Amino acid sequence: TTHYLEEADALCDRIAIIDHGRIIVTGSPSELKDSLGGDIITLSIKGNADVTDIIQNVENVKEVRKENGVYRIKAINGEVTAPLIIEALRRKGYTVTRLSLTEPTLNDVYLEYTGKALRDIEESRSEIMAQRIHLRRARKT
Repeated sequence: TTHYLEEADALCDRIAIIDHGRIIVTGSPSELKDSLGGDIITLSIKGNADVTDIIQNVENVKEVRKENGVYRIKAINGEVTAPLIIEALRRKGYTVTRLSLTEPTLNDVYLEYTGKALRDIEESRSEIMAQRIHLRRARKT
């Protein structure tokens, strides 16, 4: 087992995504990444407006999620779709300040199937461990 998904991607023939002790999905790294069905476009715009509907209506966009002002977009053929998104936003008066296009990673797969990023789980575990250490020290005094 590992929490290092890049390592698992490089070394494993088959992977099981486990959440709360349950196997959620299994497959080869490429099968799992392909199951997301496209590329990941991440973008930010100038200002705080919600442009989810504009992005969602662009051809080949499968899903749009907004978190902390950053849009995470699943799209078919991201190299073609990203310029279409920029143009749709520009026509409505919005400026894209940051854009990245990536192929799905196992972190994206984990997020898709569990609804949470692995780093969020690791941060929660770190916080819990810190609280336990603090409580143990408090009991000793």
